[in-house]
Amino acid sequence: MNIEHFIQELEKNGVTFYTGVPDSYLNGFNNYLKAHIPAERNVITANEGNAIALASGYYFATRNIPVVYMQNSGLGNCVNPLLSLADKHVFSVPMILIIGWRGEPGTKDGEREQHIMQGKVTGRLLDMMEIPYRIMSEATISEDISELVATAENTSAPVAFLVPKGVLTEKKKNQPDDCYPMSREEAISIIMDNMPAGTVYSATTGRATRELYAQRVIRGESHDCDFLNIGSMGHASSVAMGIAMSKPDRCVVCLDGDAAAIMHMGAMTTVSKIAIPNFIHAVLNNGAHESVGGQPSAGYSIDFTKIAEGCGYYTVGHPITTKEELSAAIKECLNSNRASFMDIRIHSGIRSDLQSIDMSSQELIESLKHELSK
Repeated sequence: MNIEHFIQELEKNGVTFYTGVPDSYLNGFNNYLKAHIPAERNVITANEGNAIALASGYYFATRNIPVVYMQNSGLGNCVNPLLSLADKHVFSVPMILIIGWRGEPGTKDGEREQHIMQGKVTGRLLDMMEIPYRIMSEATISEDISELVATAENTSAPVAFLVPKGVLTEKKKNQPDDCYPMSREEAISIIMDNMPAGTVYSATTGRATRELYAQRVIRGESHDCDFLNIGSMGHASSVAMGIAMSKPDRCVVCLDGDAAAIMHMGAMTTVSKIAIPNFIHAVLNNGAHESVGGQPSAGYSIDFTKIAEGCGYYTVGHPITTKEELSAAIKECLNSNRASFMDIRIHSGIRSDLQSIDMSSQELIESLKHELSK
């Protein structure tokens, strides 16, 4: 689709404000917004529920209809505010949801484990929430926008576009930067080099899972100690904490991302209530939603270290930017006898020859459960 035309059609209908969480199925749309829409009218939020709330505040103040964009996996994060804030029975907020339809039944993506059920039930979830929707098509986009805007205005309630693969996408660009010397995979490798044998790793959604998997292959090691969090963005740290609390004799490392850590940052407060001295929370911070197109996160804008300290973590007191600093920080964390946190600043980019994960989620989790039962 001609994305400029799509934006112009929205503007013709008085829609000029955008907020949400980027998605690879929307990356052409997201990249256009980044390039052409000022930041105060295109706000990337921590999670999708935040976006529904922010869009609601915008509507209360302006009476203009906002757009909220997300992957369909993000619907779970915004069911509550959709039903108890924006719904016509509560505060009646018209808005247009633009939802990337991962796992669309009958497509190759619909066969991927983490998208099968999400893709299958997306339309049903919208129906159950009484949110009218259209499947986006370039052929009818002008009419569909006009109809959905009219419906949102007349009902004072949300409406939605479901966006299949290829409609608002563009080819992803692997554009490494040089703002920090380490890559994500290099940082993962250094962590593995400095942790004791038998350490359990919980890797966040996106490229960290593939890079941890690849490092095991390179080293000739099994995947028995690894949890590869291929879905449920933002929850890898909580999985890691649950394992660490239950297996106090094992070191547990969460290989987190900046956007993922921000998405459910409240999880970090757990260490203020429960002692988990065998847990290290490593945020691999490239300041971007890299795996869905490279849109900026708040990773470089916030002080993760101070936030972590406030939540009860031990830290080395500053972001880690070099291989030498990382090796030293790991040793310091291991000797701290407390849950520890590292903000590891890295550059974006991924190896072009990085292999895919060729084990099923069931195979991986059975191996991990067997390892943890020893």
